[in-house]
Order: sequence, then structure tokens, then C-alpha cells
Amino acid sequence: MEHRKAPDAQAFGLMVLFCVMLSMQQVALKAASEDVVPILQIAIRSGIAAILVWVYMLVLRERVSLNSGNWKPGLWVGLLFALEYLFLGEALRFTSASHAVVFLYTAPVFAALILHFLIASERMNRMQWGGIVLAVSGTALAFLGNKSGSSPEDLSDILIGDALAILAGAVWGATTVVIRTSRLSEVSPRETLLYQLLMACFLLSIAAYATDQLGFVPSTVAISSIVFQAVFVAFLAFLIWFWLLRNYHASPIGIMSFMTPIFGVLLGAWLLSEPLEPSFLAGSALVIAGVILVSGENLIRRSLKRLVN
Repeated sequence: MEHRKAPDAQAFGLMVLFCVMLSMQQVALKAASEDVVPILQIAIRSGIAAILVWVYMLVLRERVSLNSGNWKPGLWVGLLFALEYLFLGEALRFTSASHAVVFLYTAPVFAALILHFLIASERMNRMQWGGIVLAVSGTALAFLGNKSGSSPEDLSDILIGDALAILAGAVWGATTVVIRTSRLSEVSPRETLLYQLLMACFLLSIAAYATDQLGFVPSTVAISSIVFQAVFVAFLAFLIWFWLLRNYHASPIGIMSFMTPIFGVLLGAWLLSEPLEPSFLAGSALVIAGVILVSGENLIRRSLKRLVN
């Protein structure tokens, strides 16, 4: 059995690529939103990515058996996944891509809070509670801070979008809890992803129809956004992530994933000319620092011990 190793230059390079692809998700959704609304983009890309994952499973000779019973928690995870992206897609109609990516990445905080009260071994210590305080304070600062140059109507839309993005993060956190506490924790991650993608395609298509958001202008931007998300975000990024987890220690890899909201803010400002309010930047920094304390507490504590000794 291959032993996992500490991250090296290859792991760092792949994590940068992974984080850039994930952060570009919100930017791509926002950029193409005038031609096809975000929830319809996500529905289409999920269907394409589900086919890619299914073909990849066939290549690996993996089978999804209905007799295993995995489909039952799989439906719940798929429902939560679809709900997360429904909130995210709607958030991007009102707020910026940079706001959406930062608030979405509050998910580990919600997961840690839920697990703290569900599982005794998941109780948080003082450092992690400190991270919770930082993340909550940063969220409040970024959410309620001054939105310079915004009219009352625009400010109302931004607050609605930010709130929806926070809800998306909460649902993502709940999804993590369901996976951790169900039989899905023992199955192939490809099977779990397949449940999520299929449910997202089905339910978000219904949501787009029910809300009369089926308009599709097949522009270059719209097609490029959907292809990029299907191939690079929902399929290739997933393969990179699980290859890294299989070959390297999970904790430092997990901490490096928080480059994603940083890249999201920078790319939103660069590619979409989104404004960067000082209060939002300060709040974002607190959120990211808090989430790192919550998720990487063991690694941080070990690193501090080595420095002291």
C-alpha cells in the first residue's frame, strides 16, 4: 500500500490549478448569466459531467448497485447538492462572483458546528471555537459592511444575494455531514459524485422550468461557460482532488484549498471588474482565517509544537 506523503511542488501546483478552476466557477456562471441563467447552466453542466463520471467509472469497472442501498443516502446528498447550487445560482443573480465564492466557503464552519453536536469525537476545542468566532465576525463584516456607491435598490439585491450564498455554504456543510455519517463514507467518491450530479441535473432543470428561467442564447460565452464547468470544474477538478487526497496528507491539502476564495475575489475583480470594498476584503480575510483554524487545527497545533521544540 502506498504511503501518503507531505505536499511537494507537484501537489502545490495541482492545488493551485484545482483552486483556480473552482474559483472560476462563480466567474463563469456570472459572466454568462445574461445569456443563460446560473441554475440552468448548472443543470446542463451537471448532466454532462454525470455522463463523464459514468464513463470514467465504466473504464475503472466500477458499478452502482441498487441492491447495496447506497442510493438512499445518495438521494439525500443529491438533494442537498441540488439545493446548494440552487441557492448559489440564485445568489449570482443578485450579488457578485467574489461575494458568492467567499460566503460559499463558510461551509466547513457549518459542517464543524453540526458535527460538534452530533458526534462526541468531533467536539471542537478552543482554537476551533476561536476560528468559528473569526469566521462569523468576518461574515458579518463582509455582509453588513458599507457597499460603496450602491443605490438602496442595488444594496438590497446585494444583501439578498449574499444571504443566498451563505445558505449555499450552510447546505454544503450539511452535505458533508450526511456523507461523513452515512454509508457513503465507505463507497467510491465517484459514486457519491454521480448521485449529486444526477440529482442536480434533474432538480435544477425542474426549478428552471418552474421559475420560467429556460431562456438560452447559445453565445460563445454561454457555451464556453457550460463546457468549462462540466469538463474542468465538475469532472477534472474532482479527479485532481481525489488523486491528491490519495497520495498526500489530507490536512495540508485541505488547508491549501482555501486559496479558492482568494482566487475567486481576485478573478472577479480582474475579469468582471467587480468592486472590492475594504469592509468586504477585511471580512473575507477573517472568514478565511477562521475556516483555516477550524479545518486545520491539528496541523496548526503540530506545526506550533515543532517550532517550540
